[in-house]
Amino acid sequence: MKFCVVGAGFSGAVIARHLAEAGHTVLVVDERPHVGGNCHTERDAETGVMVHSYGPHIFHTADTRVWQYVQRFGVFRPYTNRVKAVSGGHVYSLPVNLLTINQFFGRCMGPKAARAFIDAKADKSIIQPASFEEQALGMIGPELYRAFFYGYTRKQWGIDPADLPASILKRLPLRFDYNDNYFNHPYQGMPEDGYTAVIKNILDVNGMEIRMNCSFEDCSDDFDHVFYTGPIDRYFNFRIGRLAYRTLDFERFVEEGDYQGSAVINYCDESVPYTRITEHKYFAPWEKEQFSKTVCFREYSRLAQKGDIPYYPVRLVNDEALINDYIGMAREEKKISFLGRLGTYRYLDMDVTIKEALHACDVIDHALHSPEFMLPAFFVPPH
Repeated sequence: MKFCVVGAGFSGAVIARHLAEAGHTVLVVDERPHVGGNCHTERDAETGVMVHSYGPHIFHTADTRVWQYVQRFGVFRPYTNRVKAVSGGHVYSLPVNLLTINQFFGRCMGPKAARAFIDAKADKSIIQPASFEEQALGMIGPELYRAFFYGYTRKQWGIDPADLPASILKRLPLRFDYNDNYFNHPYQGMPEDGYTAVIKNILDVNGMEIRMNCSFEDCSDDFDHVFYTGPIDRYFNFRIGRLAYRTLDFERFVEEGDYQGSAVINYCDESVPYTRITEHKYFAPWEKEQFSKTVCFREYSRLAQKGDIPYYPVRLVNDEALINDYIGMAREEKKISFLGRLGTYRYLDMDVTIKEALHACDVIDHALHSPEFMLPAFFVPPH
């Protein structure tokens, strides 16, 4: 059979390799000049530092199958994401933990005392938070909310936190110990040679053609089935409207030696126009001492316009109605399946993207052995 995979990120690469290994003809197309999608990494020409071209990606997962899968295609070095935050002219540790609480309030509390202290500041009248702001006030009270979340959130989303869903904040941890590991997952790491090398290795299999600088619209081939990981609204030529995304702008600068001493520092004050500064040699600590210069990026968030790279789905009320309409249209299509962050209009971490692609491979195998080859429009619920 002949298949087309649209997009050479993790979703597309996993599907494409599986089909090619099963003996099928596979065409992978991607508009960019490189594989890897937004996970693309490359050596900075001036400094030699491995740069995450579309913003930093830290691999973390609790899924053993996913962890074992990625390690087949690259060496993953141990890496712990430790984020710092600047608020009101002071540097703090994130996520909010016992050190953050004691630093911010000028106290010396243990876990029990800190828990009681924060509990007393939380707004107990908020039983079922309806917004990001209510969720924060009900969890940590007004002081920590204003210091670390209010201004940063307004810059990141371009929306008042009172108008954002509470679910966004539910992903953020609050700790009453000194654990400053940003993630709780048992498997965490960074690919030694970068993410692009990993995805190139996934795609390195017989029976596959890869066309870079090529859009799906330019393909005139006839396929038995298409796996589409691009924006779902674009597939339908934005027929009923554009889905809302946030995009990012990066301001690159180079310094001698070190600049900030950390991979990521968030700038929480609304008066600072950027959301964070990333220093990329700290994402590869095993090699950072070999570089005499350091390359950093100030990161700015804004609403995506036509031609911008889509990063984060906004998913406010209007977007939910629009994506539901597109989902209905997708289910009426023949010989195409939508998957991945853009194909299902969801925020997905890398490990979830791979997990869903591996699940899709299981479904594909079952379909290939059935009398009638039929695949769903979506392999997972798109919500």
